[in-house]
Amino acid sequence: MSWTNERVELLKKLWSDGLSASQIAGELGGVTRNAVIGKVHRLGLSGRAKTSNSSAKPRRPRTSTASPGNSPKRAPQQPQSIGATALKADIDQAPVVAVKPNLERLPELVVPISQRASILTLTERTCKWPIGDPATDDFYFCGRQSDAGVPYCAHHCKIAYQPVADRRRERKSIARAS
Repeated sequence: MSWTNERVELLKKLWSDGLSASQIAGELGGVTRNAVIGKVHRLGLSGRAKTSNSSAKPRRPRTSTASPGNSPKRAPQQPQSIGATALKADIDQAPVVAVKPNLERLPELVVPISQRASILTLTERTCKWPIGDPATDDFYFCGRQSDAGVPYCAHHCKIAYQPVADRRRERKSIARAS
């Protein structure tokens, strides 16, 4: 499809009449909405007349009519304060309970030098518990035998995995003691 002079004139007329790009494309036939928008842009057409269904009507502010079935939503009421007490909160705060975990110290495991592992010697059946500071030369992994599917030996599993029920029970007992 090419833009003939007649089609361009019809486009200008329909555009000034306030038709949408889709409506103009339908009137012209053989052209898409995007082609109409592109041609309007290239022609520099702007000031459009308002169509009857897109004319702006002044809006009236809503009036609050509170009927039993149609009550407006209100924010929950906040405590009112007057005068210099505006910043004072009279809300009783729940006491803050500091949870102190019961860290039973297991005896430190001494890993023989022959069982210590480096990152290069770890396998799926060796304990991957890090010991020491990784930035130092004496850093190593435990390296002891671990069960299949578990990354740590039995000793380090006791440290790494704590049953959820035990932790909850401990928190409740600390809260009751306070």
